[in-house]
Amino acid sequence: MTHVINGDVLYLSGQGPRTADGVLSTGKVGRDVTVEQAYRDARLVGLNLLAVMQEALGDLGRVTRIVKLLGMVNAMPDFIDHPRVINGCSDLFVELFGSAGAHARSAVGFGSLPGNITVEIEAIVAIRH
Repeated sequence: MTHVINGDVLYLSGQGPRTADGVLSTGKVGRDVTVEQAYRDARLVGLNLLAVMQEALGDLGRVTRIVKLLGMVNAMPDFIDHPRVINGCSDLFVELFGSAGAHARSAVGFGSLPGNITVEIEAIVAIRH
């Protein structure tokens, strides 16, 4: 399940950096992937989250606030720039939603992610009916 709506809150399952043709970006950030590439991957994840929001709501105009993101980075143990990576998604949401796109956020490193993807992000979104 990609999403759940409970009252005025939309919960989005973690999404990865999948292109329109189904290709996933893979690798360890800090070894195989640069911070800049991982930032672009996080922005792509943001676009995928927007697609799920659109599917769930039928209209992105129903979004009243991006409440929280959990950004997971497939990183080397000594990698320290997790927030810079997840900024790819955060910056996109602020660009699109303005102040309603500003959110609480966690950006953390993981030893691995499914399919060796570079980034996975989940979201909590306030909505109107």
